[in-house]
Amino acid sequence: MAEPSIPLTALSEDQRAQAHTRFTLIRPALEDGVSQAQVARTHHISKSTIGRWVKCYREIGLAGLADVQVRSDKGKSRRLPAEAVTLIEGLALQTPPHTIAAIHRQVCAIAKDRGWNSPSYDSVSRIIKKLDPALLTLAHQGSARYREEYDLLYRRETTHV
Repeated sequence: MAEPSIPLTALSEDQRAQAHTRFTLIRPALEDGVSQAQVARTHHISKSTIGRWVKCYREIGLAGLADVQVRSDKGKSRRLPAEAVTLIEGLALQTPPHTIAAIHRQVCAIAKDRGWNSPSYDSVSRIIKKLDPALLTLAHQGSARYREEYDLLYRRETTHV
């Protein structure tokens, strides 16, 4: 077995728990001579996943069973270009506020003109709902309402002594 590239101490508690759980699942295939296909059927996991876990365990060790890499595009839209996401956010912040359906129609028309894939209604809705409520309050109801709602202290300042 090769030296583990990642020591177990470098993993978070959740990653160690995940590695232990996966090892518990593949242990019969490693030690008891049970086939990987049988392990996959027993736990309702695909055979290729079990095979990948066994391979990672044999090459790296217990640390190989933890998900260490995080997707570089996690949390970002993989289907829509960044310009489309910015467009949706900009339309959602316009005054007066538009409905999600109206924003979806506008974005679909612009996407067709620019040759983008048309986003689904759910994609547009998800992007709008991810916007900070404080930002939406500031954009739609103004700075006075924003101060009332989100400022921690109400501070009065006079113009004269």
